Amino acid sequence: MRGGVRAPDGRLLTVETSGNPRGKPVFLLHGTPGSRLGPSPRGVMLYHQGVRLISYDRPGYGGSDRLPDRSVADVAQDVTAIADALGVERFGVVGRSGGGPHALACAALLAERVTRAAVLVSLAPRSADGLDWFAGMAASNIAEYTAATTGPEKLAASLESRSAKIRDDPMRLLAELRRELTGPDRVVVSDAGMRSLLARNFQEAIRTSSDGWYDDVLAFSSPWGFDPADIQVPVMIWHGTEDVFSPVGHSRWLADRIPGAIAVWQLQAAHFTAFRVLPDILTWLLTGWWARSTEDHAAAEGSRSR
Repeated sequence: MRGGVRAPDGRLLTVETSGNPRGKPVFLLHGTPGSRLGPSPRGVMLYHQGVRLISYDRPGYGGSDRLPDRSVADVAQDVTAIADALGVERFGVVGRSGGGPHALACAALLAERVTRAAVLVSLAPRSADGLDWFAGMAASNIAEYTAATTGPEKLAASLESRSAKIRDDPMRLLAELRRELTGPDRVVVSDAGMRSLLARNFQEAIRTSSDGWYDDVLAFSSPWGFDPADIQVPVMIWHGTEDVFSPVGHSRWLADRIPGAIAVWQLQAAHFTAFRVLPDILTWLLTGWWARSTEDHAAAEGSRSR
């Protein structure tokens, strides 16, 4: 089901729900660039899991109006507006990649409504003490995030040019990324169905402009508007150790600072592997039970338990 929700300031947010209408609600926050159409478990799987999955286009993406100069913390007002419109009081939240910081914002700022939060292949704050923010990061992302602080006008022009080309050829962004993919990500993206889903997601994300993409990059490069150390709701952090788009050091930093966070480092996995673990992440969000064994994960390395 798709519809529109008005934020308190009148902006339109485009929302999509899937799965079990009477299931437990979970917000899925998309990556960067991304949209509500990003890869997620099939509707029949969600139905049997008892999940009511709620996704929406962040401001400036897809069918959602832009919020200029937004911070990561601004997600809380939009998620609140959507939850209220849908009659949802309590919910889980999961964010992948660029959705990760936004999921943490919900955990920090909506503690009375968020039951559990999960972040997959997230970034850490740009000001993270003791973290070499660019270590292990792909050259394309280094260029974007450097431009966010040294030349935002140049960044805006670059992203608009890339977006125009992606509108003409939705597979273009995947082709650009392929040069930097590590082995595990090449395996995921080699699947024709996954490529089609990603292309559809990217095309919807920048359908009208590159504003959402640009605003995300600026938001991640600026103060987030909350301190991850203040989060009190249960949090799971998942990261593939071969990720070059959001290096695993970012999640290690977060895990060291979020009280009681459960951290899972998966070997021989990278950025796009996060799509494959999402069903198990949803199970944890609903039940608190993590189905995967430590034989497949470096779960003991820096992991925590509640």
